[in-house]
Amino acid sequence: MRFDTQLAGLEDAPEHARRLEALGVDGAFTFEGPHDVFTPLILAAGASSTLELATNVAIAFPRNPVQLAHQAWDLQLLSKGRFTLGLGSQIRTQVEKRYGAEFDRPIARMRELVGALRAVFATWETGERLDFRGEFSSHTLMPPMFNPGPHPYGLPPIALGGLGPQMVSLAAEVADGLLVMPFNTATHLRTRTLPAVAEGLARGGRDRADLTVTGEVIVCCGRDEAELETARLAGRWLLSFYASTPAYRPVLEAEGWEDLQPELNALTKSGRWHEMPERIDDSMLATLAAVGSPRKVATEIVDRFGGLVDRVGFYTPYLVADGTLGELVEELHRADPDRTDPDRTAPDRTAPDRTAPDRTDQVSEERS
Repeated sequence: MRFDTQLAGLEDAPEHARRLEALGVDGAFTFEGPHDVFTPLILAAGASSTLELATNVAIAFPRNPVQLAHQAWDLQLLSKGRFTLGLGSQIRTQVEKRYGAEFDRPIARMRELVGALRAVFATWETGERLDFRGEFSSHTLMPPMFNPGPHPYGLPPIALGGLGPQMVSLAAEVADGLLVMPFNTATHLRTRTLPAVAEGLARGGRDRADLTVTGEVIVCCGRDEAELETARLAGRWLLSFYASTPAYRPVLEAEGWEDLQPELNALTKSGRWHEMPERIDDSMLATLAAVGSPRKVATEIVDRFGGLVDRVGFYTPYLVADGTLGELVEELHRADPDRTDPDRTAPDRTAPDRTAPDRTDQVSEERS
């Protein structure tokens, strides 16, 4: 497995990318939050040389396929082949009320969007005439002055964020990668996500090797009790926020905790946000997140995902020290029996023990 984590917000992105590379992290991703999802990756691309970069995720429906194609093409060029375009659907309320875009039939919309992107990429790569005619958008014009020509680093991979079985299955059928929602458990992954992956691969006539699966997990990691307490508190806050969302109830149902969702949702509607984290008890925290020392967290991540996914993306919704992150990455490399990377250089442990920017402003993403 390869291991990814979240990239710093905006002006800190170049320095953070260099630090992540030095710590031995394989990839970094951005999410659709207080800053544009692409800009930090542009800054990180020039500041790094091996760090793989991805949007995780860019909200798809408010964006035009040709605009997305240009952004992905350019980031693949700037990063010299290290970029993946990760797309997600979000939830209806966010798409319609925040973006002013349409959300109806999200599976059909996402399928068509991937097809449109493939058509644009093919025109640029081969020079064939653009003639994509869809239900939601059509693209039939690509004059030479708007065509960047064949890509020297290969076509940008397209990954879809998914939680519900329909979107997961669609990703397995048509995309290059699947980004599994971090609000998840080992039970839900095995009983609902992986069967949907198998269904989608079969429908698309594809093999498992045709799909890069990234399992994601919320991490509460610390080297001492003070760090752990900060991590646990932030983890409870983020998990309670996710758990209040109706679309994420199936994850709770897999563990027999479905009654928690309407309870938390009621607290959000009454503005009692401060009461929500306490509803996430120790058992829930340990099941929904990976909690403990770097060694314990690494063992839990490998136990949950080993042999099932190709990459692991971990979220740390708090100020995590570089030293803690570095130890976690080293422990992950030791704990993963499938990790074979003889050319990897040893992490630079002489760097100052700084912290990443605060990530408690992360927003909920729908990956139905």
